[in-house]
Amino acid sequence: MTEQRPITTAPRSGKSPHARHVAIVGAGLSGSALAWHLARLSPEEGLRISLIDPGPEPGRGLAYSTPDPDHRLNVPHTRMTLDTSQPDHYARWLASGAAPGFDPDALRPDGAIFTPRAVFGAYVLAHLQPFLDTGRIVHLQSRAVAATRTVQGWQIRLEDGRDLVAGDLVLAATHPGPGLPRGLESLAGTQALIADPYQAGALNGIDGEEALLIIGSGLTGADIVASLMRRAHSGRIRLLSRSGRRSQPHGPAQEEGAADFTHAPATSARGLLRRIREELAAAAGAGLTWHPVFDRLRSQGPQIWAALPLIERRRLVRHLRGLWDIHRFRIAPQTHASLLAAERSGQLTALAGRVSGLERDGARLRVSVRLRRGGETRFAADRVILATGPAHGAVTALNPLYADLARQGLITADPLGLGLASSATGEAIDASGLAQSDLLIAGPLARAAVGELMGVPEVTAWAEKLASKLARVTA
Repeated sequence: MTEQRPITTAPRSGKSPHARHVAIVGAGLSGSALAWHLARLSPEEGLRISLIDPGPEPGRGLAYSTPDPDHRLNVPHTRMTLDTSQPDHYARWLASGAAPGFDPDALRPDGAIFTPRAVFGAYVLAHLQPFLDTGRIVHLQSRAVAATRTVQGWQIRLEDGRDLVAGDLVLAATHPGPGLPRGLESLAGTQALIADPYQAGALNGIDGEEALLIIGSGLTGADIVASLMRRAHSGRIRLLSRSGRRSQPHGPAQEEGAADFTHAPATSARGLLRRIREELAAAAGAGLTWHPVFDRLRSQGPQIWAALPLIERRRLVRHLRGLWDIHRFRIAPQTHASLLAAERSGQLTALAGRVSGLERDGARLRVSVRLRRGGETRFAADRVILATGPAHGAVTALNPLYADLARQGLITADPLGLGLASSATGEAIDASGLAQSDLLIAGPLARAAVGELMGVPEVTAWAEKLASKLARVTA
């Protein structure tokens, strides 16, 4: 790093510049929830908190910044919260009148509300705002590109040329863009490819009659279809994924499951699968659907994961992750209805397979798809939209700060390709295998160590755990 005087991030309250300083890189849900809990747990004069993120507002991140009203939370409002001790925290905020307006279709007949994601982003920002206003939390609107450990602490370089020094560094920027599937490399950087469908205005350039190929059939793919239907898109849409699996809908109101996967927990992927099948059969015998069993799996996830050795975790990720994802990440009823309507009309076709050929034919694309069950199909498309989800396994290559830390041997990719190597309590593991108490991993990038960590309330619970850890050091 070049010589430069560190910036001062002391808040307007006049807090001592000698207070302990925690720098959190990434101000989406993971980083913002951590900052909020840390500010609440720490003495006002003992801690400075910086949220480093290029976005205009903290609290939104990639997931909750989309302005499209058809991009909804995939769970009801009663299951979303910044505070796990108050499961109805979001629900009470919605009822308080503080929330921005949203369409009445968000409310289901059973009282469940599937709000647009932007509304939840507004909720997170609203709870950060008092701390931002007083300077307890400072938002540095820039990107962290490098960091070096010195005798004074972490010296962090920002993209705009500023430097700052912090005693603790937390990595919470977690969502690199999706990787471009093999066979589509020639589309990179062209108008024929929409690489980030959640970017504001990403779909605006699509003509209503265009034939579209959406790569990915999970929640992102479903969101895109719902947005296109609201725009009265009339062109043919094909939804392509390797497995053909789709996110499953929510189930009916029913009793909570009683499955206990923590008693004599399975120590192999095969043993866990056997236990799941037994519980599914028991649930069916009791007149229940599969939903309560998977809810129990989710709530007991940390204990289940902790019981599995690395080789069995690898087997689980390789063979069962796809099945887990479509049952864990359920589709909002409104989005599901839009998807089914498009299929019934014949406008939408779902395909299981992979792109085996791609050619330009003037302004159009000629696409060949090798089908999973054999055979091949060919069709024309005007545009390809990526909906494959973040490329977490490539995070050390795609994020400049992470690339810099990896070059220094301070962070490494985890052995499962899910993110970064960390201890079960959040410390980053360096290239020599040592845990670093002043370098923590927040959010989904730590999931190889802790298990399920992709949604609320798991992200919230992990933020609370890291905040408690940092607050104990500050006290």
